Amino acid sequence: MGSRAQEKIHRAADIVLNSKRGVVLSGAGISTPSGIPDFRSPSSGLWYQFEALEVASLNAFRYNPRKFYAWLQPLAEKIYQAQPNPAHLAIADLEASGHIDTIITQNIDRLHQRAGSRQVLEVHGSLETLTCTHCFKKGDSAPYIEPYLHSGVVPLCASCGHVLKPDVILFGEQLPHRAWQLAQQASKRCDLMLVVGSSLEVLPVAGLPMRALEHGAHLIIINNSETYLDTRADVVFSEDAAAILPLIEEALGGR
Repeated sequence: MGSRAQEKIHRAADIVLNSKRGVVLSGAGISTPSGIPDFRSPSSGLWYQFEALEVASLNAFRYNPRKFYAWLQPLAEKIYQAQPNPAHLAIADLEASGHIDTIITQNIDRLHQRAGSRQVLEVHGSLETLTCTHCFKKGDSAPYIEPYLHSGVVPLCASCGHVLKPDVILFGEQLPHRAWQLAQQASKRCDLMLVVGSSLEVLPVAGLPMRALEHGAHLIIINNSETYLDTRADVVFSEDAAAILPLIEEALGGR
């Protein structure tokens, strides 16, 4: 590692060390080292392979839920096979040591929780639960996972027989009220916003770092591509989060 890179690592570590209310905002890029594709990378990104509104909107789901589930199946297989990578583990360690108190994630893979993080706000929902589109009964997705992943069986409500929708936020849906409310509050009161693996292109979540800056917080960005806030950040790493975050944690040196 060159001297410039080492300087950036130590600058980021100093900011983390001096933060008392650090917040992580994570996007798809944190999970790509775990084998889960992101949305916008050329050739591999999901929206380069599919038209988002045709498969992942609320209207598309209502019109043809089987098409939605057929599209989701390979992604769901990768999610359920994935393991937390060093970036997830480093964030969990930073939370346990008191440097980070909230993780806001756009991801639906629950890898933060599996890595040991406790205060995780899933602003785009998760695959852990399903809700009936007819009677609105909510339930655990676990009983449906194996037949769906292995045979493509579309989950149906045990009470009324209608299609169950996974509790992930599709285009055209509002964000989960409680999680979004807490995410906004955390962004206003944080003294550090650490953006990890997000291109900051999807509103309204992309506006949270700006809200943090407006309230005087430091900003560190770790993302392979540019973001609209790179010029406002204290430190920017255009690299893999799974490589950078452990180095920042190591630089803290138990301080």
